[in-house]
Amino acid sequence: MTGPQHARDSLDGLVMGDAFGDGWFTRSDEDTEGLWAARRPRPAPWSWTDDSAMALVLFSHLATHGEVRPGELAKEFAAEYDRDPGRKYGPSMHGVLRRIGDGEDWRAVTTAQFGGQGSHGNGAAMRVAPLGAWFRDDMTVVCEQARLSALATHSHPEAVAGAVAVAVAAALATADKGPDTPPRAEFLREIAAHVPDSDVRSGLLVAAAFSPRTSVRHAASVLGSGTLISAPDTVPYALWSAAGHLGDLSEALWQTVAGWGDRDTTCAIAGGVVAARTGTGALPAAWLRAREDIPAWSQDPTGTERQNAN
Repeated sequence: MTGPQHARDSLDGLVMGDAFGDGWFTRSDEDTEGLWAARRPRPAPWSWTDDSAMALVLFSHLATHGEVRPGELAKEFAAEYDRDPGRKYGPSMHGVLRRIGDGEDWRAVTTAQFGGQGSHGNGAAMRVAPLGAWFRDDMTVVCEQARLSALATHSHPEAVAGAVAVAVAAALATADKGPDTPPRAEFLREIAAHVPDSDVRSGLLVAAAFSPRTSVRHAASVLGSGTLISAPDTVPYALWSAAGHLGDLSEALWQTVAGWGDRDTTCAIAGGVVAARTGTGALPAAWLRAREDIPAWSQDPTGTERQNAN
């Protein structure tokens, strides 16, 4: 199987995770944990969010160019935002993407965020798993392309580290696709070995040191599960969850969502990583029917389908 084929599987899993997780932002009067314990999926339809919208743009960009060109990618993100802004983008991304869409220099816009620090949010990490699967054969390239993809919107080193970590995880997940999966701790340590010194990397090493009996509740309380919507507060937990279920996408999503944080994003990350290995073919048919379709333009390098969608 080629890198782009793994990347398509990863993209499909990412969109599924995003849509699955977003449905679990339930009403306050619902017994969320009881519904989860009974393994009762949320009612259809399952719509995807900005996690998928940006991943679809990134995948299309790779299909067109074969590499990340951050300035062009930033403009493509802005164009997709302008076309469909109602996908639950984070507060800061509304301003970033509008300004880039209005013609401001993408570097100036992204580096000016948060008093010149840049955003350390989880937006660069949530969309990047298919990129890792795409460049799976060269980890140096995976890391550099993930870094460039992050810079299109997130210049903070922690956001870049989060993107690198997820991309590396997806690349590693494609290897040795036999029935046996690597031990969770070993997988997490291998990811961390490629991640720059950062809070993200530290979180991965903490996760790798957990006992095999560590509960989801404990992992989420120690690592964070996206409540702060930052890369350090999201990526280690999502990858800990994915690493424990590399051979079972549906179980990975059930376990990941139980962190009850930024559940669409944690599930998008875990789904993108695990599906790079498993694909989505073993998911319940009802899940596939419930999920909003992936638009044809995302896999059309000519851009024809996208033009028709506008």
